[in-house]
Amino acid sequence: MGKGKKVQLSIGDKTFYAVVTVFLALIGLIVLYPLIYVVSCSFSTPESVMAGDVVLFPTEFSLEGYKAVFRNKKVLLGVRNSAFYTVFGTMINIFMTTLAAYPLSRRDMPGQGPIMMLFTFTMIFSGGMIPNYLLVRNLGILNTVWAMLLPGAIAVYNMIIMRTFFQSSIPQELLEAAQIDGCSDIKYLLEVVLPLSKSIFAVITLYYAVAHWNAYFNAFMYLSKDQLYPLQIFLREILIASKVDAEMMIDNMSGGPVFGIEHILKYSLIVVSTIPMLIIYPFVQKHFVKGVMIGAVKG
Repeated sequence: MGKGKKVQLSIGDKTFYAVVTVFLALIGLIVLYPLIYVVSCSFSTPESVMAGDVVLFPTEFSLEGYKAVFRNKKVLLGVRNSAFYTVFGTMINIFMTTLAAYPLSRRDMPGQGPIMMLFTFTMIFSGGMIPNYLLVRNLGILNTVWAMLLPGAIAVYNMIIMRTFFQSSIPQELLEAAQIDGCSDIKYLLEVVLPLSKSIFAVITLYYAVAHWNAYFNAFMYLSKDQLYPLQIFLREILIASKVDAEMMIDNMSGGPVFGIEHILKYSLIVVSTIPMLIIYPFVQKHFVKGVMIGAVKG
């Protein structure tokens, strides 16, 4: 076949590609439509949403839903708490996961096999909800921020991915050369391993950050103070329990109630709670495929 010559597709191949394209387009529409609908409803007036006028695009553009969201002190408190848990929780996760993954990636570590079996065992069997609650209570961290940060300090699955990345992507010769030059293990980890592991750290950071931002069950089980609740608990009260504060119903301009605001408030809350993760994802996207494939396929 000459250079630049186009490959001639048979009728069967063309039919196959056409069917696959149409099928994937339909799947894409099925996935995208609910997201577009939620965003469109959040930018529409309560009356148009209640009347069912919103199909694809916003009708009678309005920001009342977002104004109501940001007027509510509980929602702002939830955003602040979730941001705190996400930032500091992810820092703890990355620190603890690295401390576990790096030693277990070293071939010269004694007892590597039994320790890995112990970690893997926890992925299959756990104490259960009540023992976990009793443990948190006996540690004295119930109704504190530590109840949201410490119980999930290490995700074994993420630790295994990071360990496999270290084993498959960091050449053993680098360690040997560093040891010849008198480099300590800590210095080797900080100055050699970590700079070469940006892709896997980006992926693991995204995993942990999304988990913390969406954390709901731990807060529901370990916290009873409103001032410590993450955003997801307040979303539950509004989306499931249908609890809406009176201040969210008031129009700033007229001082009177906004009719039907609860109908668009739910959509606005969903958009607000989703935006932070959508902002973070593009910054780690270039590392995502590389980090996952290298860390999960080899080894």
